[in-house]
Amino acid sequence: MRKALIVGIDYYDHIGDLSGCVNDAHAIKAVLERHADNTVNFTTPRLMTASSAATSVSRRELRDAVKELFSDDSDIALFYFAGHGYIEDTGGYLCATDTRDGDDGLALVEVMTLANKSPAKNKVIILDSCHGGIAATNPGATFAEINDGITILTASTATQYAMETPGGGSGVFTTLFVDALGGAAANLLGDVTPGSIYAHVDQSLGPWGGQRPVFKTNVKSFVSLRTATPPIALEDLQSLTKLFPRRDYDFPLDPSYEPERTDTQRSDPLLQPPDLAKNTVFALLQRLVKVNLVRPKGEAHMWHAAMNSKSCELTVLGQHYWKLVNENLI
Repeated sequence: MRKALIVGIDYYDHIGDLSGCVNDAHAIKAVLERHADNTVNFTTPRLMTASSAATSVSRRELRDAVKELFSDDSDIALFYFAGHGYIEDTGGYLCATDTRDGDDGLALVEVMTLANKSPAKNKVIILDSCHGGIAATNPGATFAEINDGITILTASTATQYAMETPGGGSGVFTTLFVDALGGAAANLLGDVTPGSIYAHVDQSLGPWGGQRPVFKTNVKSFVSLRTATPPIALEDLQSLTKLFPRRDYDFPLDPSYEPERTDTQRSDPLLQPPDLAKNTVFALLQRLVKVNLVRPKGEAHMWHAAMNSKSCELTVLGQHYWKLVNENLI
C-alpha cells in the first residue's frame, strides 16, 4: 500500500496569503495517482488545500492528518507540504491557516518524531516551503535525526526562501518535481526515485538559482515513487547480453548492416548489399545508441562505422546495464 498526504495552503487568517500552493498540491496529486501506463500508484492520495476561509487547514487538522499518514505499515508514506514555513532558534514550523506568529504552526520536530516512529517501510517528506532545509536538524546540535527508511527533500535550505515561477501560480521546486515524476528524472526502466528527483531539481536550478534544494536520507536503497514511460523497451535492454557476450566486446560491423546507401554506393559491385537480418540488429543497436548504452568505435556515427567496417562497443552506462541484465536484476 502506498499512502500520500498532499497539503497546499494559499489562504492564511493572520499572515500573508500565497498564490501557487494549492495549484502545486493538485499537480502533485495528479502525477502521483497513476503511473505512466495508467496503473494505480498511490491509492487515493489525501488532498488538503486552503484557498479561502471556507477551505482552511488548521494546525490541529494538519497534525492529525500527518499522524494518520505515518500510523501504519504502508510500503510508502509520502507527505508533501506547500505553504509558509517559519524558522527560529527552536527549529522550523509548517504554517497552517490559523498560524499567527509562525512558531504556533506544526513543528518540524513533531513531524520528524511521527515519521521516525512510523512502522511504514519508507517515509518520504517533501517540503516546498521557506526554510524547509531545517527539517531533521537538531537546533542544539550539528547532526541530522533521521531513522531508517526516511527521505527528506526540500525546496530550499534552512536560511532560504522558496521561489515561485515567474508570474506566480506555482513554485519553482514543485514545477521541477512534477517534471521529474513525469519522466525527466526516470532511469532506463522508467523508475523515478527521490535521488534522481533531487539530481534533476538541483541541476535544473543551476548554481545561481537563488535557492538550493536539500536532500537528506537514511535508506539502504531508493524506492521508486513513480514509473514513467521508459526511453527504451525492456526487451531492448535485455538484448545487451545477447549482442555483447562480454562487457568489453567489440561488435563488428560491415556495410551489410546499413540499409541506407548513396546512389554511388548502390551501384558499387564490391560493396556488400544490405542484409535484412543484420538491418534489424543494426536498428536495435541504433536504439541503444540513442540512450547512451552503445557507441561506435573510431567513427562519429554508426552509419560510418558500418560502411567503413568498424565496430561498436558498450559505453560505461551500457556496461552497467549489461551487468544488471547478466545478473538477472532486470
